[in-house]
Amino acid sequence: MMQGRGFPTRSSSFRPENLGQNALAIIGNLFFTFFVIAVLVFTVIAATYEPEDPLFHPSTKMTNFLTSTSNATFVSDSTLAKTGEDFMVANETVFGSVINATDVGGTILSENTEGEVEKKGERDCSGEVDKAVDCTDPEVFHLMMSAAIDRFKDIHFYRFGKPVRGYNDSSCHMAWRFRPKEGKRASLYKDYRSFVIARSANCTLSVVSIGDYHSGGKARKRRPHQKAGFEKTPMAEDDKNVAVQVVGEVVNDTLPVVESERSFDQGRYLLYQGGGDRCKSMDHYLWSFMCALGEAQYLNRTLVMDLSICLSSVYTKSGLDEEGKDFRFYFDFEHLKESASVLDQGQFWSDWNKWHQKDGLSISLVDDFRVTPMKMAGVKDTLIMRKFGSVEPDNYWYRVCEGEAESVIQRPWHLIWKSRRLMDIVSAIAARMNWDFDSVHVVRGEKARNLEQWPNLAADTSPEALLSSLQDKVDDGRNLYIATDETDISFFDPLKDKYSTHFLDEYNSLWDETSEWYSEMKNLNNGAAVEFDGYMRASVDTEVFLRGKKQIETFNDLTRDCKNGINTCSS
Repeated sequence: MMQGRGFPTRSSSFRPENLGQNALAIIGNLFFTFFVIAVLVFTVIAATYEPEDPLFHPSTKMTNFLTSTSNATFVSDSTLAKTGEDFMVANETVFGSVINATDVGGTILSENTEGEVEKKGERDCSGEVDKAVDCTDPEVFHLMMSAAIDRFKDIHFYRFGKPVRGYNDSSCHMAWRFRPKEGKRASLYKDYRSFVIARSANCTLSVVSIGDYHSGGKARKRRPHQKAGFEKTPMAEDDKNVAVQVVGEVVNDTLPVVESERSFDQGRYLLYQGGGDRCKSMDHYLWSFMCALGEAQYLNRTLVMDLSICLSSVYTKSGLDEEGKDFRFYFDFEHLKESASVLDQGQFWSDWNKWHQKDGLSISLVDDFRVTPMKMAGVKDTLIMRKFGSVEPDNYWYRVCEGEAESVIQRPWHLIWKSRRLMDIVSAIAARMNWDFDSVHVVRGEKARNLEQWPNLAADTSPEALLSSLQDKVDDGRNLYIATDETDISFFDPLKDKYSTHFLDEYNSLWDETSEWYSEMKNLNNGAAVEFDGYMRASVDTEVFLRGKKQIETFNDLTRDCKNGINTCSS
């Protein structure tokens, strides 16, 4: 049969001289096929993949911040954010020397005076029994100190204030700084009490009674307000100048202001704008805020901060995110402004609009978190503004401090403390139990109803089971503070036969409309009332629990279940 030219037969393609070319063609086709398949797979993955929030798969530092190997109820509870006090170890050298009963009569250091206190000799005072007590008399000072030390046996005294006249002729008010003897938190407290003092016919003085916590209001030193709002709070310090929060001092959290045009235009500022951190958990908020504060310190710039916070629905009664909260509701702004260079955003823009055209102030705009703080160190512009977009998680502030910057930017946790107004409520609750109480945290709520994850929790936290578990841990008749998410407090009535039980809500007079907290918060909030919200409740409840002499946890001490559900106890 004839064959057409140029068209090889099938048999000719398998000739020995063509096998190499065919093998190469087949291999090339296979590689091309694999390439096409790989492109298709990558395209599908890219179209359907949703990146996980790095908050839940964070860097090592963030993991250590948010988690704990402990199974304790409160220790790694994501409901509450850690602050500077949580990272400090209570060290007696920080607080100074304890004043004991044997010290009274010698040299006593007070907040207002120092010197030797001398006692008067006895004389005939038959005609002076009803005469007004001289609260400035060293003998009266002696007597009041001795009475306080004798009365409050569960606290250590560190400093006494000079007594002042009370509300009548037989009343004196005196303040002191103290800590609970078994205190584990690195804080000092200030109390000021009213003393009723009587004089006998032979001039002997005696303390008839001592008032309740903060009953001696005239001994509360109120510092004059300065125009610029920069007042120093007396702080206890150790050899390394580590400040310790003093709960009970007058709070001055007025906003700092720039004193002059010259000081403003010579300043250098850092501002974070936008981003997806708003309305997230307080843990998330602080982790991002501390990144911004750390970068500002690294760049030697003033952080321009927005004091307005959106409170996550996790903490609200409405179950919705709530705007309009103030940083100062939850954190100690006075300590922050005294320890770091910060400025309120509203005040900053007001000054900027006033002076920037005249003084030629400049802005360096950064819209990519991958531009590291190290690259910004040489920027000379007045303001560095980091703008964050709308795509999460790449618009989270803390992304600036990840990667290469993680080993360079240090988050200054010592600058953030819990609100002293909230801590004063904690102190008042503890004081009403004379700082002599044990505490137990009882988790119930949704977890107790989820039998798949917590099969034993409901039974292990029943009144009968609690009585059985506590009998070897808490002595009969003790003050027992119960921190709990159980809404029906009558549930715990069976414990009243054995203990003097206490709950957060029985102290609501400390934050209701008649309280000092309510009044101060209203003034802070431009005359509008402030709700004692879920985050505040959790903060106070947790801090009171942590001041118990014995602290009994749900998942460590009361139940066999794991804190995070079945089979998670080792995590």
